[in-house]
Amino acid sequence: MAPAPHPDAPTPLSDTPRTDPPDSAALPAVDAQAERLVELGVPELAGITADRLLDLAAELPTGPGLLAVDPTLVPTARLAELMSRDGKAGFVVVDMTDLAEFTPTDDIHLPGAPLYLVDDVTRGDDMLGWTPTDAHPELAARGRTPLTISEGVSWLLQQPETLVAGASFMCIGSRRRKPTGGLDSRTPALWISGGTGRDGRQNKGAPKLGWCWAGNHHTWLGFASASGRRGPE
Repeated sequence: MAPAPHPDAPTPLSDTPRTDPPDSAALPAVDAQAERLVELGVPELAGITADRLLDLAAELPTGPGLLAVDPTLVPTARLAELMSRDGKAGFVVVDMTDLAEFTPTDDIHLPGAPLYLVDDVTRGDDMLGWTPTDAHPELAARGRTPLTISEGVSWLLQQPETLVAGASFMCIGSRRRKPTGGLDSRTPALWISGGTGRDGRQNKGAPKLGWCWAGNHHTWLGFASASGRRGPE
């Protein structure tokens, strides 16, 4: 039997029309994305200059792609605070203080660079209602790789309109390993807070980094994925 839903988990919004996700091919050019990160204050969080961040981005291959911020440059919890929706800043749920322990799954190999590109990102609306446990092997069978939670946050920094009520997404490329070697049953996700429970009324409508059980179905959460990743040439 699947665990009961988390008390602050998203609830279906059947009366809220879903919108098509933005086309990732319409992402700004990489240099423009880097400028966006500078505007948001990422260099200050990383302890580097704006020019250094722009130089790191300039080292990446040419062509389209999402500019992802590796957690070694800025911890995901800090990066999440830069998300914004309708003037409200993003936040991490109070019972995910161990977010830094959610690392890439064994099938994911990051480029090992502070900034890197993620190709052909999608929200995964066609998998709404799947469980994370079933979605991971299905994505692999399709030749896709699930986004890590830092990649998901990076996407929302560039295209905040990706996050909508009734169709948000999980980032199951990040999982926490137990001391015994197994996986924590929580899976990271990004959605819009309803301002209930421990989220607080002040966070209603804000982008939220939370979690859902790996064995549960969520009809309003897809599975964000990409076709691959590219680091500096």
